[in-house]
Amino acid sequence: MLTELRITDFAIIDALHLRLDAGLIVFTGETGAGKSIIIDAVELLLGGKSDPLFVRAGAEAARVEGSFTLEPGAQAAIQAILAREQLHDADEGLEAGEVTLAREVRREGRTAARINGRLVSLAILREVGQWLVDVHGQSEHLSLLRTREHVFMLDRFAELEPQREGYAQVVRELGALRRELGELRRLERERERRLDMLDFQIKEIEAARLKPGEDKTLLEERTRLANAEKLAALADDAARALADGTDETPSAADLLGQAARAFNNLAKIDPTRTEQRDLALNLSEQFKDLVRDLQDYREQIEFNPKRLNLVEERLELIKTLQRKYGGSLDEVIAFGGQAQAELDTLTHSSERRAELEGREEKLLRRIGQLGNALSAARHAAGEVLSRAIEGELADLRMERAQFGVDQHLIEDPAGAMVDGRRVAFDGTGLDHVEFMVAPNLGEGLKPLAKVASGGETSRLMLALKGVLARADQTPTLIFDEIDQGIGGRVGTIVGQKLWSLGGSHQVLCITHLPQLAGFGDQHFKVEKAFQGERTITHVRPLGASERIYELAQMLGGTGDKAMDSAEEILAYVEQIKAAAGAQPPD
Repeated sequence: MLTELRITDFAIIDALHLRLDAGLIVFTGETGAGKSIIIDAVELLLGGKSDPLFVRAGAEAARVEGSFTLEPGAQAAIQAILAREQLHDADEGLEAGEVTLAREVRREGRTAARINGRLVSLAILREVGQWLVDVHGQSEHLSLLRTREHVFMLDRFAELEPQREGYAQVVRELGALRRELGELRRLERERERRLDMLDFQIKEIEAARLKPGEDKTLLEERTRLANAEKLAALADDAARALADGTDETPSAADLLGQAARAFNNLAKIDPTRTEQRDLALNLSEQFKDLVRDLQDYREQIEFNPKRLNLVEERLELIKTLQRKYGGSLDEVIAFGGQAQAELDTLTHSSERRAELEGREEKLLRRIGQLGNALSAARHAAGEVLSRAIEGELADLRMERAQFGVDQHLIEDPAGAMVDGRRVAFDGTGLDHVEFMVAPNLGEGLKPLAKVASGGETSRLMLALKGVLARADQTPTLIFDEIDQGIGGRVGTIVGQKLWSLGGSHQVLCITHLPQLAGFGDQHFKVEKAFQGERTITHVRPLGASERIYELAQMLGGTGDKAMDSAEEILAYVEQIKAAAGAQPPD
């Protein structure tokens, strides 16, 4: 619910800070005092249209900020929105069940929106705001007027969400199957061309008989073949230095052998030189191994231009395949495997398509069965809902008003099978659900979204909200002048119903009727004051004695009779609240 509202430099409001409680909160005051401006500010906060005219004269920007405590459902939904948008910084505070929205409009027209201090887009602010407040005024921010929401309200009223979810699971299964089937059909349309291409690609890669790492080995071989003459000369030079000695110039091997023999004789005389003798003998043996390896290497070096050409051709083939199918040899080999898998799929696509089409038809029949059962449950719930709302309307002096829930199917050749015909469907069900009303006898039922504004609409909304209270998850409801076009007697009934609605929601109401205002659990007076050449709106909470005086003024005077009537209103309200088990105010 909305716990704090801060408005700065908005229209004729210079600075306003309201702390709001649960239950029914009423705002009263003379016409033009600025009551509806508060509603305008809240609508701006929820993502409504901005206008530089909102900025108070002499100020640079108008600012509105609201703090909310969240129920678990709204908390989870808002966290999901912020997570989806990766607004992790704005998620702070949500764990404690709190969120703050803010909106700023500058004089030059720029606007900014924030959630918990983090800048967000206007679309995200609106999406979050829909979980927090429902405003029934002159704006379009009213969930009951969003036809798409009617099916969800009806399901919540009738507790049909589990049944709808079971149905939706089958719809999701069908969606996955249809995506696969659509891909198969798309591939089949270009099947022959694709088959030829895949066959060519696979044969080209297979003909190359590629081996992982082959390109690296070939590059090393090409280097040796291209430098064979130089490698042979270097190997010969090394061999001569190591092993080919003369009497005048001994080889390195001869000299190392002499040293090893000397160390051996030395150790025979001086045992402390045993370690050096062993090292020298070891070096001599390793030197012999080095000479043998060098001789083997020299024998392998060949001047083979033919082999060099073959290696060059092989490397060029690998480069060509890499340009066509991948940047590395491994990628080319992997491409060949993927092409073969696709070829196998296309080759057997007709069998797979037939299998999927059979499963599709079974799922469509299953969707038809589950959807038809859901529609029947909704139809029964719609009858109950209609009678309950008509009863509420009768209490509100709209005895002749009618309410109905329209459900109808739309034929679709690709739809679910119901009673031998194909009908459209989506994740919510088979039928299109819309609330219908006839405020006056003989007018006929019309879509709720098209009903004209006025006193009848206000009472209609109140009746709907009252019946759908447990289905409506929006915690804060705002009614702007719901008493339009009604008198004091009906005002008492409206006040009682709003107060009852305050048991499950926080309800804010702007009213001119003292009979309605008397039911407020919290009462604010909106009044206009003048400071120099400026007009300023003030809002203050009223105590018990101040309420009596305010209600007396609303009745038309402040004399004894008016004061007595005001006291009677409050006493009557307390009797009703006491009968309902409500605790008296402090």
